[in-house]
Amino acid sequence: MRRLIERYPNKSRRLFEIGIPLLSWFLITMPVWLSFWHPALVAYFVLTFDVYWFYKSFRIAIFGIRAFLTLSAHTKVDWQSQFTKQTNATKLYQILIIPQYKEPLSVLGDTLDNLLLQTFPLDQVIVVLATESLDPHADETGKILSEKYSHHFKHFWVTKHPLQPGEIMGKSSNMAYAGRFVAAKLKELAIDSKFTTVTSCDADVLLHPKYLSHLGYTFLTDPEREYHFYQPAILFYSNIWRIPLPGRVINTISSIFNLALLPQEDRLINFSTYSLSFATVERVGFWGVDVIPEDYHLFFKTYFALGEKVKTKPIYLPVMADAAESYGFWRTMINQYEQQKRWAWGVSDIPFVMKNYFTNSTIPFWDKTQRVLHLLENHLLWPTNWFILTLGSTIPPLINQQFARTVLGHSLSQISSAILTVSIAFLAVMIILDLRAKPARPKEFKMWKTPILYLQWLSLPIVSFFLSTLPGLDAHTRLMLGKRLEYRVTEKV
Repeated sequence: MRRLIERYPNKSRRLFEIGIPLLSWFLITMPVWLSFWHPALVAYFVLTFDVYWFYKSFRIAIFGIRAFLTLSAHTKVDWQSQFTKQTNATKLYQILIIPQYKEPLSVLGDTLDNLLLQTFPLDQVIVVLATESLDPHADETGKILSEKYSHHFKHFWVTKHPLQPGEIMGKSSNMAYAGRFVAAKLKELAIDSKFTTVTSCDADVLLHPKYLSHLGYTFLTDPEREYHFYQPAILFYSNIWRIPLPGRVINTISSIFNLALLPQEDRLINFSTYSLSFATVERVGFWGVDVIPEDYHLFFKTYFALGEKVKTKPIYLPVMADAAESYGFWRTMINQYEQQKRWAWGVSDIPFVMKNYFTNSTIPFWDKTQRVLHLLENHLLWPTNWFILTLGSTIPPLINQQFARTVLGHSLSQISSAILTVSIAFLAVMIILDLRAKPARPKEFKMWKTPILYLQWLSLPIVSFFLSTLPGLDAHTRLMLGKRLEYRVTEKV
């Protein structure tokens, strides 16, 4: 396989681009066409998947509780005093790169105002506002924000990324340009990159006030920090109370899922807003310039370059982010759909991962296999699980009347429903975690709407189909057909 990939790089890449989405379509349609010949096989597959989903729900509930309790404890720790006790505390600099394209000044202002609340000394913080040359307001935005905030931090740099041939416009290429700019600046200022962290900070996120202190302490006490990413809990709660019900449901699920991932270090991969050693970024050649999913791509680029020691470590502090929103219900739904499709486009990175999986001989077989299987699991489940869970048990008896008269055919729906009904108990855990983790109800959210917070979960099958499954299937199908996805910045309100 290694020789084939090296001999036919383009054809092998295209094979993976077609193969993974094709497998998704295979799993979705299998209950239909296979029920004509082997309905019992379909039935056993569906029941096995139901049990597997029960197990997944159980894990999310248990790890979600564990993560929430740990997060609650960590928010009370004086991380700054812990940080200042470290030998190299005064030597550490923290860089925050904020990529932006046509972001409203109000959104960027909120992000920067929030940074001023950090308990970490701001004279050891460097902020980089990474703008795009295609943004007609880039110069004006950079000037206004630089004048307002530059005196608060050690440095406040503004970069303007010129899109080059072979690059894909988006966060990743912008981060790569900003990263190289920072590397040159650090050498000019004689700042040791080995004692410098870099945080990829989305334009609309609000870091917890103790985040940089916690990160600084964790970084300096980590003996293998050059191999580690650091990931906080990304919670889409900044505007959760004002978005429509479908958006509230899907973003709550995403938030609790992100929270539950933190204790699962074997599965945890940096996402959205994350940190690592700047020296590591330099060592692996910065972010990719021809990809859209920059977070996962950087992780696997680092993993295959530096080996099995590369891991993502949790930072048990909340980072608030905006859920997709726009002006009006339908525009908000379109924004949510497009955001989910962009996230699902992470499937486009699988050919890169598979190529390195087969050609890299330095990483132990089981370690890299486990990583790849987890990645494939996530991307295959995204567009397929709704069809299997919702329709899988009803199709075989409906298509094959002879099978419907058997004991298995007659009881398939009842057994499947029983398994999934028990799984609802774990959904109750997620609801409780959501109520505890999200910000307090604002005054403008009327008390009479409170019951809707509980009734909204009845819409989960419909909401998850239109705002998760369909955009996931859209991304997979586009990749299979060779139709590239253009980077689309989520509109901010």
